[in-house]
Amino acid sequence: MGRWEEGARERLVMAALDLFTDQGYDDTTVAQIAERAGVTRSTFFRYFPDKRDLLSAGQETLGRLLADGIADAPADAGPLDAVAAGLERMSTAIGPMNREIGPRLRAVISASTELQQRQAAKSVGLAGAISDALVSRGILESTALVAGQLGVLAFHRGYEQWSEGDVDTSEEFARLTLAALAELRTASAALG
Repeated sequence: MGRWEEGARERLVMAALDLFTDQGYDDTTVAQIAERAGVTRSTFFRYFPDKRDLLSAGQETLGRLLADGIADAPADAGPLDAVAAGLERMSTAIGPMNREIGPRLRAVISASTELQQRQAAKSVGLAGAISDALVSRGILESTALVAGQLGVLAFHRGYEQWSEGDVDTSEEFARLTLAALAELRTASAALG
């Protein structure tokens, strides 16, 4: 298989997930991942700086889509309505492959302290993208920080339900994520 062949990035992610599942994250090397994916080591490094970054592939795109959706929300939208617009926009980048790997990815992450820390950093990054976009809309920083955390919680809840469900469309992912945000909005209002 040629190193410039289409789909190398996706093959690398799937190969890594297979190997992490079979032999553990710590015992898997970049060389093994590249071999399983049918590419060279240099091709691996063209896409990812190291094996940790395989499992956060697309993070920058998700953050940008979230921020763009928040920025494009109607001017009179409240903070959580703007977050909902961002979550809906972001859902367009989440495809069937993401749904397929969800349960396996959670299992791999739960077995590695390093990956758990990476997942936490990923969540912080998404929350930061949300709160920065809200602050750019003129929302108070403290309100934006809370809305960012609620947005990330909604994303995680929606993704978990979607990856374990029967419908694999991005529309279903958006519906579940927005429903999770609505539940969190109600729960936060009950805090008093």
